[in-house]
Amino acid sequence: MSRRAPLHRPPAAAVVVAAVGFAAFFVLPLLGLLERVTWSHVLRDLDDPAVRPALRLSLVCSTAAAALSVVFGVPLAWVLARTEFPGKGIVRALAVLPMVLPPVVGGVALLSAFGRRGIAGRWLDEWFDVQIPFTTAAAVMAATFVSMPFLVVTVDGALRAFDTRFEDAAASLGAGRWTMFRRVTLPMIWPSLAAGVALAWARALGEFGATITFAGNLRGKTQTMPLAVYLTLQSDPGAALTLSLVLLAVSVVVLVLAGRRAFAR
Repeated sequence: MSRRAPLHRPPAAAVVVAAVGFAAFFVLPLLGLLERVTWSHVLRDLDDPAVRPALRLSLVCSTAAAALSVVFGVPLAWVLARTEFPGKGIVRALAVLPMVLPPVVGGVALLSAFGRRGIAGRWLDEWFDVQIPFTTAAAVMAATFVSMPFLVVTVDGALRAFDTRFEDAAASLGAGRWTMFRRVTLPMIWPSLAAGVALAWARALGEFGATITFAGNLRGKTQTMPLAVYLTLQSDPGAALTLSLVLLAVSVVVLVLAGRRAFAR
């Protein structure tokens, strides 16, 4: 009697289609990048005076964006997952809109809101003499704008799938809402939260359109690695490939280290 494959496994056709898609859209582009890099020039390209400040600024902006995403995104996801209020669908749509919005449009929107003549920017300028556009703070805000939805979606989904009976048991023992969230809910959704942070960090690291529109491309101040890659590509394509390789390596390491447990879960 022949052995049959377990029914919970995907059929062979699905495996073939998945393999073709994975190879075409994930493996081959990366192999193409690795194949075109001039490895003998890597150290020379990395020694360029613009590379280290751009990489450092990218790491600072992406880390700050991930932190801001946690501070503001986790409470937002908690509200969306656990409360009902008029217009909730609109709020959820606006919270994830940057995921589908062209980044340049996001940069224009940020400039319209926080520029010197923007809705909030004019008051910041008049009352506090604070100007956000074309500063490092603007680069952080642009990165947060495009990356926070990834954390919100991930944590929102985890909270909605969470078995609330654990929280009910904690409440019956006298735990308040914040204690219950900190001691029960948060540990249970931690893998999803870690995945959301990793995705937000990686998305912020690769941000380009909103940054160049809202923060500009000022070396040492707002020029992140993606902007340096774009600028270098016009004058030295080989060096641009090297910088792209650096971004690729950093992103892979962070996703593997920070998201391994979360994606496995």
